[in-house]
Amino acid sequence: MSDYLFDQLRIVRNNTTAAVKDLSESQADNVPSGFNNNIRWNLGHVYLVQERFAFGFTEIPMQLPEGFMDLFGKDTKPSDWKVQPPTVAELLRLLEDQTKRIQEKLGNRLDEVLAKPWTMPSGLTLKTAREFLTFSMYHEGMHVQTIKMLKKFSA
Repeated sequence: MSDYLFDQLRIVRNNTTAAVKDLSESQADNVPSGFNNNIRWNLGHVYLVQERFAFGFTEIPMQLPEGFMDLFGKDTKPSDWKVQPPTVAELLRLLEDQTKRIQEKLGNRLDEVLAKPWTMPSGLTLKTAREFLTFSMYHEGMHVQTIKMLKKFSA
């Protein structure tokens, strides 16, 4: 079950969680001028997308807390939230546990061709768990950069 991909996933996730460990709840909720979302939204969105990429397309049951799609899905934003979002500590716990679950559930299935490949709007087709997880690191990295910019503008 040892695969370099899991080391990469851990490193990327550690960078994500390290970027927010020192934030207060109010800092995580700040939406600076020119932005649609806050740090809390970015953390929830990273979790949601990784969950869908790791488990949704592999047909392994996802662990999505109630309301996550409405809070953190594509085209959502905090100004539209109608329910209380999870705390930063709750999001960090979910993010940290997720990486372990991915390795446990997909350790021997990374290169299986999935029953339902997915073609992105760019034309790239993801056919294996390895391809989904590799792309998810790019996605997460983009959001970590956004988190760092949000921190800078919130200081």
